[in-house]
Amino acid sequence: MKASVKWTDGRQFVAESGSGHSVVIDGPPDHGGRNTGPRPMEMLLMGLGACTSFDVLEILEKSRAPVSDCVAAVEAERADGVPSVFTKIHVHFTVSGSGLKEKQVQRAIELSAEKYCSASIMLAQGGVEMTHSYEIVEA
Repeated sequence: MKASVKWTDGRQFVAESGSGHSVVIDGPPDHGGRNTGPRPMEMLLMGLGACTSFDVLEILEKSRAPVSDCVAAVEAERADGVPSVFTKIHVHFTVSGSGLKEKQVQRAIELSAEKYCSASIMLAQGGVEMTHSYEIVEA
């Protein structure tokens, strides 16, 4: 897996994935940015949310669960000093569908967190306190 990150100006960068997709990453104005894209640490959180959602959906679809929507709301706390690493991350899933079984949803989230989600597991092994919760919405 590869990526490249090219500085454009100020604190703005264009990152390109090995698969050819680009995203603008920028800093806040008080740090020389123009606020034209997410911050680097926000990108990490968004990547984590997408990684675990990918797993949860794949697990639920394989078990033929009738999922119509899935949202992962990710909140993090950071250390006060430098480096300002993540210390705690909480992922709250809102899974919608018709007749979803709570045990299926709970198990899919557990499997993602403990076995499949590379991002979650990497962060946890690095000392980040990872927690998860969920709600099921009948749709």
